[in-house]
This record gives sequence, C-alpha cells and structure tokens, in this order.
Amino acid sequence: MGNNVVKSLAEINEEYQSLIKEEREADYASAQEAFQYIQNSTAKYHGRCVRTLYIPKIFREADIKVFESAVTELYGIFDKVMKAYYEDAEYRKLFGFDEKLEELILREKKYESNIPIARIDIFYNEETGDFKFCEFNTDGTSAMNEDRELNHAIRLTKAFQEFSKEHEVYTFELFDTWVEQFLKIYEDFSKNTGHIGAGEGGRPQVAIVDFMENATEQEFKIFQERFEERGIHAVLCEIRDMQYKEGKLYTKDGMVVDAIYRRAVTSDIMKHYEEVTDFLQAVKETAVCLIGEFRTQIAHNKILFKILHDEKTKALLSEKEQEYVRKHVPLTVKLEHGKFDYEDVLNHKNNWIIKPEDSYGSQRVFAGVECEEAEWKEKVDEAIGKDYLLQEFCLPYETKNLDLMQQKEAAYRNYSNLTGMFVYNGRFQGIYSRISKSEIISTQYSEMALPTIVVK
Repeated sequence: MGNNVVKSLAEINEEYQSLIKEEREADYASAQEAFQYIQNSTAKYHGRCVRTLYIPKIFREADIKVFESAVTELYGIFDKVMKAYYEDAEYRKLFGFDEKLEELILREKKYESNIPIARIDIFYNEETGDFKFCEFNTDGTSAMNEDRELNHAIRLTKAFQEFSKEHEVYTFELFDTWVEQFLKIYEDFSKNTGHIGAGEGGRPQVAIVDFMENATEQEFKIFQERFEERGIHAVLCEIRDMQYKEGKLYTKDGMVVDAIYRRAVTSDIMKHYEEVTDFLQAVKETAVCLIGEFRTQIAHNKILFKILHDEKTKALLSEKEQEYVRKHVPLTVKLEHGKFDYEDVLNHKNNWIIKPEDSYGSQRVFAGVECEEAEWKEKVDEAIGKDYLLQEFCLPYETKNLDLMQQKEAAYRNYSNLTGMFVYNGRFQGIYSRISKSEIISTQYSEMALPTIVVK
C-alpha cells in the first residue's frame, strides 16, 4: 500500500487536496453525510454540536515521535517542580495558592502518578517540528469523544476513502486506554493503603465526578460504558450530592465510591468549597482514591509558565531541561505594575496575549492581534493587578482546508492550528486537533475541531 518515500506534511496535505475534484458534487454529497452524522452524534456540549471541515488533521509517525519526546521531557520537569513544591515552603510561595488549596495539595501521596491525565496544548510548526506550549490541562481534560465521533464522520467522505486506499492510516483510542491506566493507578493506591473495593471480588466502584452543569455528559457516559465493559461498576455523579458517613463516600443513590475519576476542575471546587464538604472530607481522610489528586493543580495553573522561567526553577533543572524551557515555554510575567514594560506592551500589541492565571475553555483570554489599539489598552488596564498573566504571543501554524460541510462552492482558506496531546499516566496517548479562522483558537472566536489521522 503506497510507497516508502518519506513525504513532508505539506506534500501529504497537497496529495489529499488533489483528491478533491473541481466538480464538487460527489465530495459535497459525502460531506453532507458526514455533517448529518455529526449532527446526530454524541459530539455535543450543552446541545451544541462540534463544527469541523472536510480535510482531517494529518500527522506522520515522525511527528508522533516528536510529541512523545516532548511529553517525556515535560513530565520530567513537572516531577522536579512538584517535588520542590512539596519540600520547599519558599518555592511554594511562587504559586500563591491559598491555604485551603495548599492543604489539599500537600496531602501524603498514596499513588505514584503525579498527573494521571492531561491534555498538553501546543503550537506545532509542521515544517520545522518546533513547538511552543499553549496550555497544560489536567483533570478537566476533555474532547476524547469529539475526536472519536469526528473520526467516524470523516470515514464517510469521498476524499478520505480514496486517500485511505493509497495510505495506511490509524487513529487514537482514548477511552479504553484511559480506563486501563485509571485501574493501574487505583491498584497502586490499593497496595499502598490496603483499600479493598466494594464491588464484586473487591473491584473498585467508580464515580465520574463533576459539577454537572459544566459536564461533557455524553463523554462521561462513554467512559462509564467502558468501565462497565471491564467489569467495573461506574456512575456519573454530581459532586455536590456526594455524602460522607462512617468512613465511606456515597453517591446520592447510596453506592459506595472507591475511586473517583475527577473531571471537576480545581478552580470550580475551590469556588464551591462549602458545597462539596463531604467530598473533600472523604479525600482528606483517604477514604477514596482520587484520580487525579489536587497536586495536579501545580501543573494546571498558568502561573507555572512564569515559574518555569524563574531562577529558583532553573536551579532544579539540568542544562538540557533549562534549554527545553527557553525553547518551548513562552515568556510569561504577572500582569502587575512594575513587572512588565507597559509602553512596550501597548506599542507592540501583536506580540502579547493576556490570560487569567486559573481558568479553562479559553475564558477571558485577550490577544493584541485581535484588538484595535484603544481596545488593547483598555484590556491591559482592566487586567492589571487582577490575577492575569502577560504572555509572549505565539503565531499558530496555518494549513489550508475546505468547509464543504457548509457550502458546495467553498474556497480553500488558511486556518490556524492548535495540537492537543493527550497524556495518560505520563505517556502520550493521542491528539485533539483544533483550528480557527483567526490567530486565536478558542470557543470565544471561530474554533472548530478536526479528526486526527496518522499516516504510516
């Protein structure tokens, strides 16, 4: 199948585009099939279906090796930073977490994995293989189901069917692989604590936990099914409804919970602290295996981007790791008076982006390239001293695509790319690909998602 000539991603994409004929009837008809599939699929969040385009995100196995290496290096750095957080009270001050959160983070480790699940978002240059980090998402990590459903949909398109006749391609499995790693982490917890599951044969009973008004519920249900297929009883659970009594944590319906797949992000838990006291007490008394633990917040909070450039962090890292940070972590400073060059930021707005220290879903993110000068000054002035970060803006890599889902006569245009690397128990596991018409890739703007395929 195919040949052994190593092609660039640009050449592979051009080959894919060449399969899309100028007479669009057949391509358009198959695009409509894919579109209808998505509309009737489980790829919905609060009733809104994911939007996509006709050409999938294509990577080669050489690119996957880059991602695997990037994850291995980054997690080695995370481990050193987290160790220093535990051992050095002065280092902890760099993060500025409040006492309640710090208490939760500093609980004794009961399993080895520091960050059980994450999606590490990068700006990847497909020509050079270089990249810059955008975000480190830990416990709220989502979109596995979007990738799954989009990969089902793309198989209905004429161009994909023709391309896959000439190339061996594969996609990433993101559900069973997580269940497997989850159970490995629980086994580690069980060995260290003597905890025996309440399920048949001592198996753990699992709660997938969130503030359900924020939940990607369809995705949760698929994880629930995959746990059940492994013989593990699993339920979806509103975190506020959990009850702790006589040393056991229960769901609202009375199921004993042994292990929690935490999808509730830390910032939401801290915001609703008094509403989730039963959940928190069970965690504090190690009555339940929490996957992931609150120590994941050390990586999740965007203040880490600043701290990675701090002299105290450099002292923890090898020369190779320091170079890795310089090369891949955008320069980041606190948006406070005296911490940045105000005039330079106003005069060179396209070089900068403003982000809250702790948020998700790209909320309250503002980039100079998206603002007129007066608006940018207003955004900067409003954010100063209010827990915002000022970060070097990374211009995303652009690729051509076609919106045949919406219009038969659609023209090729450039889209900005963001590559999300799923990491399960420290290992690279797959990709979530997002694109946008603008340089900002977020739900606030024109964000869409693409199915990801790898060409062997």
